[in-house]
Amino acid sequence: MTQMRRTPELTTLCYLEDGDRYLMLHRVKKKNDVNHDRWIGVGGHIEFGESPEECILRETKEETGLSLTSFRLRGAVTFVSDRGDFEYMFLFTADGFTGTPHACSEGELEWLPKEKVFSLNLWEGDRIFFRLLAENAPFFSLKLHYDEKDTLREAVLDGKALELFDILNEDGTKSGIVRERGVAHRDGSLHQTVHLWIARKKADGTFDLLLQKRSEDKDCYPGCWDISSAGHVPAGETREQAVLRELSEELGVVPEDPSEIRDAGPFRIAFDDVFHGQPFCDREIAELCVWIHDLDPEGLPIQREELTEVRWFPFSRCLQMAKDRSLLPNCLVYDELLRVEEALAESSQAASTRQPESGR
Repeated sequence: MTQMRRTPELTTLCYLEDGDRYLMLHRVKKKNDVNHDRWIGVGGHIEFGESPEECILRETKEETGLSLTSFRLRGAVTFVSDRGDFEYMFLFTADGFTGTPHACSEGELEWLPKEKVFSLNLWEGDRIFFRLLAENAPFFSLKLHYDEKDTLREAVLDGKALELFDILNEDGTKSGIVRERGVAHRDGSLHQTVHLWIARKKADGTFDLLLQKRSEDKDCYPGCWDISSAGHVPAGETREQAVLRELSEELGVVPEDPSEIRDAGPFRIAFDDVFHGQPFCDREIAELCVWIHDLDPEGLPIQREELTEVRWFPFSRCLQMAKDRSLLPNCLVYDELLRVEEALAESSQAASTRQPESGR
């Protein structure tokens, strides 16, 4: 097992800003560089007796030739690696500087548009603090934990764990990249979700669908009527685990027989929008499931942080709402409902023709 460092290294990092551009350092010159071929800012180790501010002033001058005249401490980042690394980094941005820039001995310096930064070869954790900088977040404390293969395994913002997704290839297989939820939705990274539709069959043979109303704090479609129970599949979790976890968390329901929940196949979803003033680019493969089960909405211990109400709607009404969202604010997808309708018919038919096994 790798020997873990007990005393953290103390470092600084700064991103110089010129309007809509960042000064980026492409680390390509040093051998055995943990940052080799990655793009980062300028900075370095805090020397004995230095403050973080004194360090970043010195490091910026040494690496770029520029003297900072206006800079701001934006956050503290804790790095932990299963390789044995342990580091506290002070993250700065600077929008004022003087001097004549010179070449850097550690890599190639280049001014790049801020929006292009997310397409560079970055550490996955760096994408998180770039997102926070783009959102002009207040001072933050961010912990980033990497495994021995430098895959992001944990991200904790101000003491609260952030959601991490396995990013998918176009064929639905895992790419090996693990990315934070906010970054995935900013970049439009393909990821996996689960959509569980709960239905009850009426005497006339038609179905009602149980819909939930999203809370006003949701990162997309706040206050809209949505799928019975749905959510992302976290990195390392299976689809089956995600379905049961979301059902338990959101509605407080644990099925006596999980096999009653039937698969309805994958469904691709892609849209671009703006919520809470931030761009939202969603690319997902939703694993559809249906469950014919009558629940009493009044008796459900719903997760108030995620939803505010649960109600039964006639299936025909749901189709109308998906076609005309002015009828009632919702984020239902018409084509997905048609798939659900087929799955419910198949599930209902299978249940009605199922015969008990004969004894021997």
